[in-house]
Amino acid sequence: MSQTLVAWFSATGETARAAAALARAAQADRCEIRPAQPYTAADLNWRDGRSRSSLEMRNPACRPALAGALPDLSRYDTVFVGFPIWWYEAPRIIETFLESGDFSGKTLIPFCTSGGSGLGRTGEILAAVTGGAVRWRRGARLSSPARPEEIAALLAQAGPNA
Repeated sequence: MSQTLVAWFSATGETARAAAALARAAQADRCEIRPAQPYTAADLNWRDGRSRSSLEMRNPACRPALAGALPDLSRYDTVFVGFPIWWYEAPRIIETFLESGDFSGKTLIPFCTSGGSGLGRTGEILAAVTGGAVRWRRGARLSSPARPEEIAALLAQAGPNA
């Protein structure tokens, strides 16, 4: 069986809960994507155009720094990448994560948590960040808490090697 990693960024804990359920079901290793500077409640105030998250999302070149090193990615064939949806796409720290490691030859499957938004154009954006050396599969929005049937459907999208 191939090695699977569930990596996630969670600002409020919702994505962390979904990632934990997915990792259990996939019998996968786990990796939290943590910002070097943690987000405060004020940073996450999407109604404030001057909040940190608002400023980051308006700047496609923004790459918030990561706290800690990435795991040894050579051990993994499949990586699930989880995040909350911000402004209809993945937070910029996900792009930092993807640009910080060598994902060549791996299968990546995005998953998100959101009050109602789906992945939107996130798959296209993230595929552009990683280039053609990565096999992206269609991802999904998971409820909080993630329902077993959602987890099973996401695992099925990963294919038989996950």
